[in-house]
Amino acid sequence: MGHAYTMTLCDILARYHKLQSEEVYFLTGSDENTGKVIKSAEELGKSVEEFLPEINRNFENLYKSLNIFYNQFIGTTDKEKHWPGAIKLWNKLVETGDIYPGTYSGQYCLNCEAFYTEKDLVDDKCPYHGIVPERIEEKNYFFKLSKYNSEIKEAIETNKLEIVPNTRRNEILALLDRGLDDISFSRPIKNVPHGIPVPNDSTQVIYVWCDALVNYISAVGYGRNEEEFNKWWPADLHVIGKDILRFHAAIWPAMLLSAKIALPKKILVHGFITSGGQKMSKTLGNVIDPIELIEEFGPEAVRYFLSRKISTFEDGDLTKDTFKSAYNGDLANGLGNLVSRIMKLAETNLSQPVAVKHPVFDSALVALLDKFEIQKAANHIWSQIGELDAEIQESKPWESKDKEVIANLVTRLAHIGYSLAPFMPATSTKILSAIKENKMPISLFPRKD
Repeated sequence: MGHAYTMTLCDILARYHKLQSEEVYFLTGSDENTGKVIKSAEELGKSVEEFLPEINRNFENLYKSLNIFYNQFIGTTDKEKHWPGAIKLWNKLVETGDIYPGTYSGQYCLNCEAFYTEKDLVDDKCPYHGIVPERIEEKNYFFKLSKYNSEIKEAIETNKLEIVPNTRRNEILALLDRGLDDISFSRPIKNVPHGIPVPNDSTQVIYVWCDALVNYISAVGYGRNEEEFNKWWPADLHVIGKDILRFHAAIWPAMLLSAKIALPKKILVHGFITSGGQKMSKTLGNVIDPIELIEEFGPEAVRYFLSRKISTFEDGDLTKDTFKSAYNGDLANGLGNLVSRIMKLAETNLSQPVAVKHPVFDSALVALLDKFEIQKAANHIWSQIGELDAEIQESKPWESKDKEVIANLVTRLAHIGYSLAPFMPATSTKILSAIKENKMPISLFPRKD
């Protein structure tokens, strides 16, 4: 569900900017060179080579089911597209003098693929996964993260690297005030045998930071195609969950600064989706599979709930009961009923379709989406839906059959339909097609009892 949420937010923003006639490159992918992948494959009795394509197909099928359109899905095992960029960046860090050999001893969470200090743990457990980390001691290479503490802080404070919302910005600034420590940047190849070998040291593989994070630039040509890389980098926006803020707002900027590569412009940080007020957990039995919701209610309903019922910046809650209630109340009885009423009036009383000029986003919606206030933007559209529905109830156009009044309702419905395009693209298309054909569509959202 977390992946579905992140990707839905990205897709809404990508579609919005495309509809504003901007050129957009939407990148996603999979972090594959990890110990977690090896463990998961072993638990299923499969090789890494068998396991990864299956997992990636699951992600790609989920995204396709949600009508998410991206330009590229990159896997970090991709030797043609990804490895050249990761190796080039490693060599840049070496040239700068920021990679050195050492011995690491510390607490390692396999699920996070991260080392933690004792002060980071909660009741001796990973703060995000609630598991006791493994104590690891090994020889590897380190990156001089501490060297860039002040420079990263200045970039964030001056909004050269903007972090949204401010609560997350303050969180990373507090971390920088405490000071960054140098971090492990490689693992023994025996632990991650399918990883990217460290240049000039076949006993080590490049660790997740200088591997997975590099996908943002390797995917668009770094190490392969300089022209393509210069076109798309620096990125305008990274969209991440709050649990990987430290990696994206501290480690990643330091790597870029070391290699003398421009920083991304903004990082949008969203919260978690809980269920019944608790983190989704197989143990608690409160895990909700987005595929199951899609199969029962349709992808547009899932996109609607994630955009309007989940806070963009804080944790949000989802249960099957709240989802069904929102579906029936806001989609079946709300938007779906409104479209049916207006288009039935138009089909019955108007001899030809209403000539609607190409709609535009209203200034309020633009202002909200430009600030990544996706939930507020969805609320803004639903306030227009409510206002139009109330006006119909008051004016009773089915009694007067006033063609001018009905045509005005259709025009306003067209505005709502276009406004929905980033959020619910298929629904938007159906509404605008119904207006063009001057026909009442088949029920957009059949009620679920």
